[in-house]
Amino acid sequence: YKYKRIFGYKALKPDEAKRGVIGIPRVLNMYENYPFWYTFFTNLSFRVLLSPKSSRKIYELGIESIPSESECYPAKIAHGHVMWLLKKGINTIFYPCVPYEEDQMEGANNHYNCPIVTSYAENIKNNMEELRDPNVLFMNPFLALDNADALKVRLYDELSKHFDVTKEEIDHAVDEAYKEAAQVRKDVQAKGEETLAYLAETGKMGIVLCGRPYHIDPEINHGIPELINSFGIAVLSEDSICHLGHVERPLIVSDQWMYHSRLYAAANYAKKNKQLEVIQLNSFGCGLDAVTTDQVNDIMTNSGRIYTVLKIDEVNNLGAARIRIRSLIAAVKIRNRKHIEPHPVPANIEKVEFTKEMKKDYTILIPQMSPIHFDLLTPAFRHCGYNVEILPEMGKQAVDTGLKYVNNDACYPSLIVVGQIMTALTSGKYDLNKTAVIISQTGGGCRATNYIGFIRRALAKNGYGQIPVISLSVQGIEKNEGFKFTPALLVRALQGVIYGDLFMRVLYRVRPYEKVKGSANHLHEVWKKRCIKSLEKARYGEFKKNIRGIIRDFDRLPITDEKKPRVGIVGEILVKFLPDANNHLVELLESEGAEAVVPDLLDFMLYCFYNQIYKAEHLGTSKKTAKISALGIWAIEHILRGSAVKAFEESKHFDPPTSIYKIVSYAEPIVSIGNQTGEGWFLTGEMVELIKEGVPNIVCTQPFGCLPNHVVGKGVIKALRKAYPSSNIVAIDYDPGASEVNQLNRI
Repeated sequence: YKYKRIFGYKALKPDEAKRGVIGIPRVLNMYENYPFWYTFFTNLSFRVLLSPKSSRKIYELGIESIPSESECYPAKIAHGHVMWLLKKGINTIFYPCVPYEEDQMEGANNHYNCPIVTSYAENIKNNMEELRDPNVLFMNPFLALDNADALKVRLYDELSKHFDVTKEEIDHAVDEAYKEAAQVRKDVQAKGEETLAYLAETGKMGIVLCGRPYHIDPEINHGIPELINSFGIAVLSEDSICHLGHVERPLIVSDQWMYHSRLYAAANYAKKNKQLEVIQLNSFGCGLDAVTTDQVNDIMTNSGRIYTVLKIDEVNNLGAARIRIRSLIAAVKIRNRKHIEPHPVPANIEKVEFTKEMKKDYTILIPQMSPIHFDLLTPAFRHCGYNVEILPEMGKQAVDTGLKYVNNDACYPSLIVVGQIMTALTSGKYDLNKTAVIISQTGGGCRATNYIGFIRRALAKNGYGQIPVISLSVQGIEKNEGFKFTPALLVRALQGVIYGDLFMRVLYRVRPYEKVKGSANHLHEVWKKRCIKSLEKARYGEFKKNIRGIIRDFDRLPITDEKKPRVGIVGEILVKFLPDANNHLVELLESEGAEAVVPDLLDFMLYCFYNQIYKAEHLGTSKKTAKISALGIWAIEHILRGSAVKAFEESKHFDPPTSIYKIVSYAEPIVSIGNQTGEGWFLTGEMVELIKEGVPNIVCTQPFGCLPNHVVGKGVIKALRKAYPSSNIVAIDYDPGASEVNQLNRI
């Protein structure tokens, strides 16, 4: 029903299509936005051709260009839709990347698309050879639908490169598109209300089939809606009733994806209506649904309602789904016979704030992420009055503990982080009424922003709900009266990170060649103690002196004149830096006769700053934030890291850090800078940086099923090999079930 309007909406005849035919693939974010884009291009006098509903044949058309075997089926099938349009002779194809949807839910934390829905067109661009044909125009600009004014500017900039269009035409077409999208939403909501009235009148049962927008595709949902209908049950989509529900906030999760917000509202409405049940469709490989399935489960089961989730992928055997649906129907019949009425309870939680009083005598636990850096951070926090403890590496124990408390579909780093925390808290070492936990939050569009929710859920599950969880973020995502990110703390933390980056560069460069075994590690320990003492006062002059001293002493360390293969390590930030997470990859490479090269941690922070500049220029976000970010980059690169760059340039054995602006220029020919979920464009830029600096061998470390890495990790290897034939890149998945032997063999 949802797309009934558009197939006849202002369909132009061939002679009316002044600007020709434009193809739109029926994929991912386009399911959400067909009415918008169909209306937009029709108003610009394009004849629009949508690819057909998905089928196995469509999937097989594009199977050769799929870069990642563990991405979701809806992503894989996108290749076939683009290929279908090409085979139909359509040489102009529009498949935009949309990080932000229209903000439809008041009170939600944000309104992202998921990382795959946001930017999968980048994988199409980098992996389909047919798009290299000079006669084919494939447009995949990054656009945001939450800011009409910015969108008009962006669309004019993009389309005027290829077509004779005016700003007035674009403005009018965008206005008409927003009107049509709003009308389609109203139509769907009206149909939902009509169906609810029918259920109330007849006493029949309805199922809210919560699927992502692309789950309306019959090939992707495998006919589950029709299967439910066959039992005499009405099917409603989440967006047909979400306007009737109210989400009690704050939720335990960060409610920051537009589909999720509608899903939570629909579940909150359904839990109060005894004629409605909820089934959620979950595609294999959808890591974000580790967040949503837990939350919807809470909303329903805490109110005494039944929650059912159906995992689906390429396989279309519905036997298991049929059994689950029959079980649900049987359970509902039993409940009705017993006249059990819904008893809805609020879905919100009471967050425990870290107060000023707690600062005096609480121990704050910090999960380990990079020992070479984090060993230096304790004095930074302690000088500012916080009694912190960096958790030690725990090996497999952290993973095994994490598996007890975290959804198995959550990413590997979240398992390790939660595992570290829960292992520490259950050890008996800490007074649980005088202990807090701190975790960083980037606020980005991948599931990492929800580590804080995973931690709170684990604490609650174990009866530790009184423990505060502090969010450490530049944006101030959550407020804690007792914890302030002060200039004094910021300066010390940045100096600590720069020292850590420095140690990585010098230690990993000379250790494989040292003439006296153990001399490099000994020198590292000597200088680490000096740096820790120096961070207590963090004097700028002493900081610069230490930097020069470290580089000078390591430069003089006696080493051989061997030439070993240099192997770069990039990837998801925790797996890249934490030896426990990457199975001690640096030590492994050195034992195999190689030299490990690991880019700086500080560059990830600069990447986050630069993202604000891009978003202000292209997505209509705050220009003030962009200016502050640009100032932050300048201060870090010139004031804090400038001394290190100069000393490295004067050294005999070491390479200086690369400016973030140069890394941007390295990434741009391969991926758009709009790729900002997870490590985003920065991951691709780091790989190019390594190749250009004589490190063509690269291990790309990624959690199994990491959504951004499907696009900017595995997804760019083909394009990098084409641009840099000497590149030798292997992507290694890390997961509790991954075979270490297989990882070792591939490395």
